[in-house]
Parts: sequence; structure tokens; C-alpha cells
Amino acid sequence: MFGGVNADEIATLCYERFHQLPRRGKPEPGREWSLLAAVVKVTRWTPSEEVTKEVVSLATGTKCIGRTALSPNGDVLNDSHAEVIARRGCVRYLIQELHRTVTGGDSSVFCRAEQQGKWKLKPGVSFHFFTSHTPCGDASIIPMSDSQSLPCPPVTLVKDEDVKGQAKGSAVKRKAEGLDKGENIKLIHLEGKETADGIPDGRGNPQQSSLLNSSRSETPSQSRSAEGDTQNLSWMVLKDGGSSDSTGPRAQVPDIHRTGAKCVPGTEPDPLHAGGGYHQTGVLRVKPGRGEPTLSLSCSDKMARWGVLGFQGALLSHYLQEALYFTSVVVGKCPYSQEVMHRALVARCLHVSDLPAGFSLHPPMLIQASLEFPFSQGQTELQHKAGQGRISPCGAAISWSNVTEQPLDVTANGYKHGVTKKVLGTAKARSALCKLELFHSFLSLVSATDPSSLPSSLRASGLQTYWDYKRASQSYQQAWQQLHSQAFPLWPRNDRNLLKFH
Repeated sequence: MFGGVNADEIATLCYERFHQLPRRGKPEPGREWSLLAAVVKVTRWTPSEEVTKEVVSLATGTKCIGRTALSPNGDVLNDSHAEVIARRGCVRYLIQELHRTVTGGDSSVFCRAEQQGKWKLKPGVSFHFFTSHTPCGDASIIPMSDSQSLPCPPVTLVKDEDVKGQAKGSAVKRKAEGLDKGENIKLIHLEGKETADGIPDGRGNPQQSSLLNSSRSETPSQSRSAEGDTQNLSWMVLKDGGSSDSTGPRAQVPDIHRTGAKCVPGTEPDPLHAGGGYHQTGVLRVKPGRGEPTLSLSCSDKMARWGVLGFQGALLSHYLQEALYFTSVVVGKCPYSQEVMHRALVARCLHVSDLPAGFSLHPPMLIQASLEFPFSQGQTELQHKAGQGRISPCGAAISWSNVTEQPLDVTANGYKHGVTKKVLGTAKARSALCKLELFHSFLSLVSATDPSSLPSSLRASGLQTYWDYKRASQSYQQAWQQLHSQAFPLWPRNDRNLLKFH
């Protein structure tokens, strides 16, 4: 129990909700793995002090689409990482709850606020975020401090006179026939069994990997967008120049869990040094894609942003007197560092000031559960049987929301799972979570609101497109401007041409 939150209880609730879902879109046991995230609503009732918990949104997913697949119509789901889908599913739930309030019904979440046309959380209601693995990006750059938690055996320096190679910078390309002849090199050798039968590069492209990159100890958060395996290689090539002696004791080289997310343009690239110096820390990163870059910021970056702007988004900020923040972030059993999580999700924004009314720094409690997701990469490897083929991330993403219409939404490659090319561009292919569908749900909320009760920001003339409504949410945009200028100046701006749909 931490701050009144039982991490294992939250994890159990989320895993049970997942098991209750139908089979469609779930990973194939023993062959496919995925990641799970969820939003849990906690209500503390007075005067009894009884506490109830319910999952209001749940998601699985590991993929992103490349930048050339982005649609100006808002009809494609750009980012299908579980954390992002879980938040979007929660937005569906919040729109439904607001619809109930504006039409005179009863909501378990909102009550009328002091400002005209605004709503706020009912007393005793809080939201908690669960993710089965540390978020991709900065929160996954974790020191390897315990060999039992390592995804591969301990790393030691050895001198190998028989292996020669030619280094280019900090990386050496792997050739199909072996290493080119060249200068003497040192190898970091992994104690124990070698498992180097594939070299994914974080984008699922074996041919473009280097030995240095390939030797990274991949975890699910590093390879969510990889289409192939994330197996651990047994060698890391270093330039000669250290003081290791093959006749003396082997020196332990501290290492880190690494992320496939790349530094955003304008940031110094990762130094790619051995061990703990491989990555920069505390910087913005974009998620890797298969073959081409994505424009999706890492989950660490997006969750840090939620701690200042709230998780409700710009559209719902029209209706809310105050932004909505997660009280806690609970992480399932996986490689974890409290210090790194705080650095990634909290510390980067602690100095932000001059936020408009309704917004504040709201760092969540960070807690780890002791329960592992049954379809994690580690559990899938344990359950894998001969003849099942290569272990790979599940290609489908699942969203379940506690809404009355179409609570289950299964997607692949940004569209509804199983659709044919013939229906692409039509409503039959669209996910309920894509920008266009969420915008239409929001417009239905606006239409259902009595004109005399509309928030003032929605009474402006000329509101037509998705971007018009986002821009008209002035307090949210002011808060984002402060966060952008003070904490994340290199956060890429969205292409406005991708937001002008209606």
C-alpha cells in the first residue's frame, strides 16, 4: 500500500478485465507478446469511507504507423502503444459521462462547477493509470543493477586475439560472412548461453543493425514498433584502448536497459558509448517504426505532458473547470527504477510556471506492482514451445472502454482489424479512437448541450474543423505554450494540414 493505493490490487483488476475480453486481437499464447495499459477510476464514498475501483479504459498495443501513412482526414490511428490507446479510450468514457450531465442525467464522474458551462470531478473521484511495463523512451533507460532482472547474462570484458574487425565511429556493421579484417578490438562477452540468431535494430530491420546496437538488452518498451524478434545478442564491439588484460580478472561493465526511441531532431544524438553511456537521458524521443520514422513522441514524453496539461485533451478542456490528472501511475512487474521514472515523468516539468487557471503541476505517485502481465515478452518466452515459430509482438491493438456503444475496438495498422482495402477511407475502416471519430463524438456532446449552457469558448463563430476547436480551447493552449517553451522546446509541432478535417 502506497499513499492509499494498492499496486497489486490495481494490477489484478486490470489483468482480470483483460481476461474477460473476447479472444479477438489478443496475442497468441507462447508466440506473441504485447503490453497492457488501463485507466482505473477510484471512488471514495462518504461518510462510509467505502472505496470502489473500476477499470474504465483498457488497451494493448505496441505499434505506430510511419509518417507517410498519416492521414489528413484524421481517420487513421497514428499511435497504437497501449498507454496512448488507454488514454484515448478514457476520453471516450469522459465524453459519455459529460453527455449524461449536459442532458440532465446522472454521472458517476462529474458535477457542475462554479463557472458557467463548466464541470468538475465529483468529490472522492480519482483516476489512476496502470501500465504493464515502463513507458517507452526515457523511462526505460534503466541501469541493470540486478542480474536476475537482466534480459541477458552479465557483461564482462575479454580480450579475444582471434576476432578482428574494423570500427566505424562507435558501431561496427555486422557482415553476413563475419567481421572484416582490421585492428584489434575488445569484445564484451556475455557469460552463459549465446542467443545471437537475429539482429533487430529497434525498427525490426536486421540488415541495418550494427553489432553495437544489436547487443543492446531489448525489453518490450524498446521494441514496441519492431516487427521482428527482440532477441539479445552476445557480443558488443569496442575500440581497442582499454586496460583489460585477458590473464587478469574480468572487469564487470555496468549496462542499461535501452530504448529504440530516437532523439527528436535538434537534439544531440545518443553517444552510443558502451554500457551506461549509450543513451542521453531526459531528452524527447520519437518512437521507432518499421523501416521509416514515425512522428509519435515516446510514451514517457506524452505521460510527462499529461502531468501538466492533464489527460483530458484540448477538446474536453472546453467543458472542464480544471484539468484532469492521474493520481498515481502503477507499473507492472518488469525492469524498473523509481529514480528513472521520476526523471522521465516528473522532474523534466517541475520548473514549469505561470500556468493558466485550471492547470498546475500534478506529479503522480509512482508505484510498482509485483504482478507480471501474462502476455509480457518474458512470460511469452517461458511459454514458447518448439514449432510455434519466432516470438514476435502482437500486430493487433485492443481498446475496451466503459461506454454503451461499441466498447470494444480492435485495430491493426491504424484501422479496424480485418478490414479490406476496399473499405479504406470509409467509416467501416475507422477506429472509434481515431481523431475523426473522437471529434464527431465531441461534436455530438456540443449539439446535446443547451445553447444557454455552452461554455463561452464554444460560442465563438467560425468553429468548423478539428483544429478550430482545439485552438479555441484557449486555456489549454496557453498551458501547452508554457510547457513547450519552458520544458519541451524541441517538441515537434503538428502539421496543421493534418488537423483541418471536420
